Amino acid sequence: MGYSSISDVEKIIAQALTSATTPTSTVPGTLLRVGKVFDKNLVPTDTVEFYIARGDEEINASISQMYIVPICEIADWEGKLFSDLDEYNNFLVLDRACPLNPGDVIILKFREIEERHIIDEIIAADTFSTVEPIQFAFPAGTRVVRVKFPDPIRITSARLSAANIYDKFFSSQTSPNTSEYGKYVRDQARQELNNIRNGGTILHGQHRIGRRFWNPTLDDRYALPTLEGADRNLGALTQG
Repeated sequence: MGYSSISDVEKIIAQALTSATTPTSTVPGTLLRVGKVFDKNLVPTDTVEFYIARGDEEINASISQMYIVPICEIADWEGKLFSDLDEYNNFLVLDRACPLNPGDVIILKFREIEERHIIDEIIAADTFSTVEPIQFAFPAGTRVVRVKFPDPIRITSARLSAANIYDKFFSSQTSPNTSEYGKYVRDQARQELNNIRNGGTILHGQHRIGRRFWNPTLDDRYALPTLEGADRNLGALTQG
């Protein structure tokens, strides 16, 4: 799993590499899906996963002087189920309105049982559906925890992945078949990385690397023995 998902990259990729047809047939689909589904003849799933990994590597290399990489997920919101999940109800109905959005990752926790799911659709302010059906019949009161990478890592990873995909399918062709949109998306991603390096954006919940000097190549010296320890060592040498 990378910092972003295939669905995140799909939302950033423009219409040039997408299709309104389903992957299993050539029948045109609804126009609302144009720009939201990859053209499988051009961009297979494994290609997207490859460029997500390459984008994550660029993020890690860029911020490795300030944070321990790879970045880890953190839990930033928690709620409870308001109604049972069973054969009559497969929607997540929470105890209050919450800031869940399509693409968010949630973990259902009841005693020793856990299930990880991705939010698919917002039904109401407190009701959601998931991409994959929920297997266990979780009762009301089950903990619902949202986990995510600290902002803006997810969107930065998706932008870099999309820009690299554009490089493959446009920049490798003869001019003027280049993508200005790909360059724009990459500039946005690198601006976010610059904000992290400059300290304007803090990645909450991550282990920071402390430096005494401004120059990142200068490390602190090893800890010296205390004065008491030094006197003891000196006494041992004198007696010897």
